[in-house]
Amino acid sequence: MDYRDIADRIARDIEAGRLKAGDRLPPQRGFARAHRIAASTAARAYGELVRRGLAVGEVGRGTFVRAAPPPAEPALAEPADARVDLEFNTCVLPEQADLLAPALHDLVDRGFGEAMAPVGVRGTAPAREAAARTMTRGGWSPDPRRVVFTGNGRQAIAAAVAALVPVGGRLGVEAVTYPVVKAIATRLGVTLVPLPVDEAGVLPRAVRAGGVRAVYLQPVLHNPLGTTAPEHRRAELAEVVRELDVQVVEDAVYAFLGPGLPPLAPERTTVVDGLSKRLAPGLTLGFVVPPAELVDRVAAAARSGGWTAGRFALTAATTWMSDGTVESVVDRKRTLAAQRQHLARRHLAGFDVRSDPGAFHCWWRLPERWRAETFVAAAGRRGIAVTPAAAFAVVPGHAPNAVRLALASTPAEVLTRALDVLAALAHGHPEDEAVD
Repeated sequence: MDYRDIADRIARDIEAGRLKAGDRLPPQRGFARAHRIAASTAARAYGELVRRGLAVGEVGRGTFVRAAPPPAEPALAEPADARVDLEFNTCVLPEQADLLAPALHDLVDRGFGEAMAPVGVRGTAPAREAAARTMTRGGWSPDPRRVVFTGNGRQAIAAAVAALVPVGGRLGVEAVTYPVVKAIATRLGVTLVPLPVDEAGVLPRAVRAGGVRAVYLQPVLHNPLGTTAPEHRRAELAEVVRELDVQVVEDAVYAFLGPGLPPLAPERTTVVDGLSKRLAPGLTLGFVVPPAELVDRVAAAARSGGWTAGRFALTAATTWMSDGTVESVVDRKRTLAAQRQHLARRHLAGFDVRSDPGAFHCWWRLPERWRAETFVAAAGRRGIAVTPAAAFAVVPGHAPNAVRLALASTPAEVLTRALDVLAALAHGHPEDEAVD
């Protein structure tokens, strides 16, 4: 029997309501025995259901009928429509506009001539100096001569990947990772290789076995896990990439909130960063700092991709980075992140919630009785948007039973009420939702 015919039959059961959202499909081997088919045929049928968006596999738990159709675009691309958005991971301070306005006033007073002039991917000398100071952390200070500018952090990632991995090449990434990387890889013709992780981060043996040209990693304040790799894991990863001659793309967009650690292996690491999290999504600039021998290649990728920063944004950002404005905003955001993490720990006490104390987000491993998609749907009915682990999974249908909560974009009193609602929901049972 063809595996697609089997998938069609299960799909009809789902459409007719004989299989409902959240129902667990039989284990593949048991299904194969019951229908007298090969285990490989059952696996392909289940894989076809996942491909069609009718089912989702959860690591260590099995395959389930989906609670809702999969999103057409990568998650987190836009703010949610829910009343309480714990999905869009950004933060704008109430007083931030007043802190940023003086630089724009000065720019207007000087006239727009400078801001309207073209600028290349290397920016200007003052901009490179300011960006290097802004990115300095953990005793590492980038050489300003190696700074390449893009319009935002996403474009910085795209330029780095395009420069380091050819079409058809393999890029290793954490098995759960920033969703936009998946879209970037697809558009560049790059194959993503999921690298298993544990509580300390990527497993070094996975890099060794992956046969990859480069790896994209978030060792400081990982998104979505919110964790920072400890020193022993950082040392192990650095040893492996040096031994295998693997290039590293280190996404440091959240590193300003973290413990101030240098890049894993600076001599072979291309650091990507930006101002979107430090300032705001609408006021941003991307930075790429590759090893000296790769600067020209990264600059060429940024130019050919059309990812060059605008002169107005570059000029304004240079002022904000040079006059202490960015540093002032960052200090306030660090305080805010710590406060929000304290709220999450207090209101979700007793649950398996993990994160770095300085992160804007946390990772919640749900109770066994809940599936992530069912929980997300139930939260949505209460006006709260949260992100399921499936949005971050590199391999469709293979995601932990978890959700990510973005903590910094809503007022404290709103966040407090939302966390209490989510805690009460998690203490309940999915079957109660079906009755409602």
